[in-house]
Amino acid sequence: MSESDRTFLLARIPPIQCLLTFEALARLRSVTLVAEELCVTPSAVSHRIRQLEQNIGTRLFSRADFSLTAAGSEYLAHVREGLSKLQKFPSSTITSGKCKLRLAAPPTFLRAILIPRLHQFIEAYPEIDLILQFANPMQDSLPKDADLVVRYGLGGYADVEHVCLMNDEITPMASPAYIREHGPFETIQDLQGQSLLRSPLEPWRTWFGANGVDWPEPPDGSQFNDLGLMCDAAAAGLGIALVRQKLGAPWQNNGALSRLYDHDIASPYAYYLCWRANMMNRWECAAFSNWLRKSGM
Repeated sequence: MSESDRTFLLARIPPIQCLLTFEALARLRSVTLVAEELCVTPSAVSHRIRQLEQNIGTRLFSRADFSLTAAGSEYLAHVREGLSKLQKFPSSTITSGKCKLRLAAPPTFLRAILIPRLHQFIEAYPEIDLILQFANPMQDSLPKDADLVVRYGLGGYADVEHVCLMNDEITPMASPAYIREHGPFETIQDLQGQSLLRSPLEPWRTWFGANGVDWPEPPDGSQFNDLGLMCDAAAAGLGIALVRQKLGAPWQNNGALSRLYDHDIASPYAYYLCWRANMMNRWECAAFSNWLRKSGM
């Protein structure tokens, strides 16, 4: 290879710091997080991305949310392949696996909210293996082996850092067959004498009080410590459940549950993403947290 050819080739290869910054920004989608990971200033991150785009002559990101352009997505695959090869030594028998991220959450949240959206996260972060496990919504303590935990409750947790993920509204629902047999339900008083399914996770007294009815919590009837299980029971015709609109969407969409009234109220309970101190220093935890909050729940 001539000296002129070697000079031309080197001029076409972007600086390694630009490639590392590009890969990190495509993964984290946050200039601040990239700056923290690479120990540089946010302005240095922006400068490196501009330098890389000028070097290769194409735009890599949509500036609004740092989503990749078509060219950026294609280039990212080449960059990751190249960086992966640079990390390997000829005599090394050690292979670097994916990052493992352990998430604990209530079962119905996982099934009804997270799983339908999870393909988006997997496509955006293929280098992260997400390990899902059930968390008891009635238990306040965090599972010791979980990196992140979704809690259901009133918030204000003093033992962990947390952010609210999803509020919801509640309304009574039952199976169409139950409504045909026991209805019509035109006023609140029509609930008297009905089989009201109960859960400490969503007490009836909240909905009663908001609709001007001074009724106590139903003393009898089947009780559930999982909201999805209660929805299943209502769908099977066992009674009327107080259902969260977003959480109950799968049962409504397939026709298993129908609303009794138009009297929706905001539930005092919500879902919170919780983590122990310094956990967000791990890029995979920060990436999942950012994605989860932007996923349109």
